[in-house]
Amino acid sequence: DMAIFKDHTINVKQLLGFIPEALITNLSVTTRIDHYAKVLHGNKLFYLLLYGILDNEKLSQRTLEDTFNDSVFKILFNLDEDETVRRSSISERLSKVDPAYFKQIYECIYEQFAELYALTERKKYNLIRVDSSMVSETTSKLLEGIDNKSGKKAVKYSIAFDGVLPCHSNVFTKPTYGSEDIALPEAIMEHVKKEGDHQNIYVMDRGLQSTKTMQAFSAGQVTFICRAKENRKFVELGSLVTEGQDTDLGESKLIRDCKVQLYKGTPVNNKQGNQHYRHELTDGHFRLIVVESKTEEGKEYWFLTNDFEHSPKEIAQAYRRRWDIEVFFRFLKQELNVSHLVSLNKNGIQVILYMTLIVAMMVLMYKKANNIGYKTAKRRFAMEVRNLAIALIVVQCGGDPGLFFKT
Repeated sequence: DMAIFKDHTINVKQLLGFIPEALITNLSVTTRIDHYAKVLHGNKLFYLLLYGILDNEKLSQRTLEDTFNDSVFKILFNLDEDETVRRSSISERLSKVDPAYFKQIYECIYEQFAELYALTERKKYNLIRVDSSMVSETTSKLLEGIDNKSGKKAVKYSIAFDGVLPCHSNVFTKPTYGSEDIALPEAIMEHVKKEGDHQNIYVMDRGLQSTKTMQAFSAGQVTFICRAKENRKFVELGSLVTEGQDTDLGESKLIRDCKVQLYKGTPVNNKQGNQHYRHELTDGHFRLIVVESKTEEGKEYWFLTNDFEHSPKEIAQAYRRRWDIEVFFRFLKQELNVSHLVSLNKNGIQVILYMTLIVAMMVLMYKKANNIGYKTAKRRFAMEVRNLAIALIVVQCGGDPGLFFKT
């Protein structure tokens, strides 16, 4: 047992055991990932990225080259000491390798970790928070990307988070996905297809405003809660507030809870051929909940949902729990350096995102099991991986790692 942190209930060796060796080997055949590779076979690239993300403050193709050629890395993952790789080979491999290989490993590891939650916890985590983050490339060498406000091209990561782990992800580079009204529904509907018979409630911020999308969600029996723009146009069909109802929601007070019809913009061409939008009332009903914050005087929050079952307090609290995904994005950016693009083509960007999410899941499970913070979990996880490597070196040299680690 290599764990040097005595109070930990799960260690790195156990977590690395969740990496499905058989799947990695089998996928190497079924995805033809190694068809043209001489040295950087799929499994080696997988372990290189896994170790590289953990071991480097700022991952780059150059640091990956140094990592692969490092004796410690080779001993840890049982590679031949004579094998070497150059930065240009890593760059080319990332641009051509099949991202599906890494996506399937990510989904397999997610499923295994998700099964570790207690059943009561799984029930608690049927709130799926969905959000996006834009990552710009300072050198403007990105071949395909979304134009951002600064004139640089950017990549959009849209992620669904179940409260413990990232359960779905998309990489968007086409300009149309600059709009959250296009990116978020696609991410959600892909997750819905994967989940099948789910009871999920998808929670979003103000990125989603399209009435047409909300109608599509209702038609597809997808329950959603999103924050609406204040003073949005609607027609009230009836109040859902009952006489004597408690309007104290904890952090806020209830101002309004009603059934509404929303307007949607229908594109119309005028005689000159110019397009404008005519606002029309839609079929179908939604629920509008308006609350006033107790801490921010006069600050109102408007929520739109197709959920007529939960109380206004439960709806408001579900939106508050959306903050979890903001914290997760901050962790990805600050601790796992996802704001820096290691590859500049969509293929490589997808591979790096899946690998970053795999490392993130391991660190999050480690954090959860050992009841520690994000930063501590990342630091201790990396330390345990290093200690595992040292122990293997000691064993190879004919020594007793127990003497070295006093465990």
